[in-house]
Amino acid sequence: MITRSVTIEDIDDLYLMWNDHINASALYRRALREEMEVRGVDPDELRDLLERAREQGYTLDEIAEDTNRFDDLQSLVEEQQNQPPAGDATDD
Repeated sequence: MITRSVTIEDIDDLYLMWNDHINASALYRRALREEMEVRGVDPDELRDLLERAREQGYTLDEIAEDTNRFDDLQSLVEEQQNQPPAGDATDD
């Protein structure tokens, strides 16, 4: 897992201090899921595509470099799937 820096205001920090039972990480993920929903991205589909891309040998950095939206990732995975495995080419 990658840790990201998130800037919070003093009032956010104070509120979290008062309510130390609140999982700020979960709040962050919930907000991201809401953003995905607004943009029509299904988190389960995104998770599946990411896993498939990793199974195809891509690193997270390579995926981020080669794509910038859901459709790009989907195309990357499908293009790789449609290519014949190395050594399967026939010489005619």
